Amino acid sequence: MEYVVKSMNSVANKLTYQREMPCWRDVFNSCIYCDHKLPPKPGLLNYNSGTLGGHGRGDGLRKRYPPIEPFAVGRIDVGSGHSLYYEQCGNQEGKPVIFLHGGPGAGCSAGDRTFFNPKHYHVIIFDQRGSGRSTPSGNLNANTTWNLIEDMEVLRLHLKIDKWMLFGGSWGSALALAYAIEHPKRVTEMILRGVFMCRQVELDYFFQSTTQMIFPDAYDGSFAAYIPEAERGDLLKAYHARLTSSDESVRLEAAKKWTTWELSSACLKPHVDAIAHGEDPIFAMNMARIETHYFINNGFFRDGYFFENIDVIRTIPTVIVQGRYDMICPFRTAFELHRAFPEADFVVCGESGHASIEPEIMSELVRACDKFSTFSG
Repeated sequence: MEYVVKSMNSVANKLTYQREMPCWRDVFNSCIYCDHKLPPKPGLLNYNSGTLGGHGRGDGLRKRYPPIEPFAVGRIDVGSGHSLYYEQCGNQEGKPVIFLHGGPGAGCSAGDRTFFNPKHYHVIIFDQRGSGRSTPSGNLNANTTWNLIEDMEVLRLHLKIDKWMLFGGSWGSALALAYAIEHPKRVTEMILRGVFMCRQVELDYFFQSTTQMIFPDAYDGSFAAYIPEAERGDLLKAYHARLTSSDESVRLEAAKKWTTWELSSACLKPHVDAIAHGEDPIFAMNMARIETHYFINNGFFRDGYFFENIDVIRTIPTVIVQGRYDMICPFRTAFELHRAFPEADFVVCGESGHASIEPEIMSELVRACDKFSTFSG
């Protein structure tokens, strides 16, 4: 059987060859070499690693719901001087879901409300300690994972919610998993995106070894270059020292370098507006200071915490959405979670990186929310 090969220089220049190997579209749903047309193959990937999501479904991508405003906003004191901002959106009588933002330190935004059908969901969004509109801004005192889990319980009881669904991406996925392990009876379902467990191998992947190979311009040109060569063997330690400096100008410069690096590598196709957000002094300071505080302590998790406790959560209906080319939270982490938690639906977005704003990932998160909107749990 003959197929037409497209020249890399011009589509008009064509060669023919005798096809002996399977067309790349058979495996990856796209082939740059021939005109072989096949519909995308939804279902299990070969090697049984998960379900093809996004474009791999072949039925179009979903968009988020239209923007909505909260029906209530508030603050709650959680101790040690921390006051948390929270808001409630959608249907107050609907299915409760709590949105857990990333970073840690990133805070929430208006777009975070729109993954959920407002007719079906009672959406609770809050800024974690030191983040966003919570005060004091960027504060590291009594700011650990275990404090955040306690804060979620304080908020749940304050709002008189018996159980809720957890929706968390990146750092939010680690917080969701930890909360579910500690309070499994309070969780109806989980939706996890860009899975992160704060292990040293993951931190090294992003800050030292792998991601710099894909984004050397951002890494060598700014992120690593800011640190003296003698300290570059441990960039996390070097940035942590500067972000906890008594000199505000040093803290701010380090914060902008740190945050811009992260935003530069968050999407498969760099998002210029998002990257520019790294220059926002308040956002950058909160995110960089709180992230390095958590990361230098491996998220305050003991080694092996998640996998030692995985059986506690395996009865919780869960969807894992992971970009194949996630340069912040490596694909392997989600893969290993699914291997230990095979009851979860593992959806692989084959043309995506890390961010929830990427079209495939956004679509799969909306699908998962719609799936669980009337689920009894």
